[in-house]
Amino acid sequence: MLKGIDPRLNAEVLHALRAMGHGDLLVISDTNFPSASVARDTVRGDLLRMENLTAAEAVAAILSVLPLDTFVTDFAARMEVVGAAADIPPVQAEVQREIDRAEGRHRPMVGVERFDFYKRAREAYAVVQTGERRFYGCFLFRKGVIPPEG
Repeated sequence: MLKGIDPRLNAEVLHALRAMGHGDLLVISDTNFPSASVARDTVRGDLLRMENLTAAEAVAAILSVLPLDTFVTDFAARMEVVGAAADIPPVQAEVQREIDRAEGRHRPMVGVERFDFYKRAREAYAVVQTGERRFYGCFLFRKGVIPPEG
């Protein structure tokens, strides 16, 4: 355990989050996403796990240390529901609430078509697979910056 660090964050996830640079993408995936095969194509090259958590729980822990990019509209993205792109399933609404809580305001995620999501995920820095079993619990987060003090 570390003081001031969410205990849901394991050493491998913390290492990846720290190593990411401004603009790098992080994939948060559900249990149905092809996480292992996609992770092999990422910068990190191996799969990270937070498998005892829902997507929202994992996102809350991650956003406790990861700043989201403020320069782009695609700072956070969700996989669109096939055939119903505008639908927001409960798992996505829960993650949106965690984003809003971390940001201190409402910043809506953008939707990404399923196969475009897979393509973007393969170009990401890392993939974190959660224990989320509900469909469409897959997200992309773009790392922002921490400004200097003063």
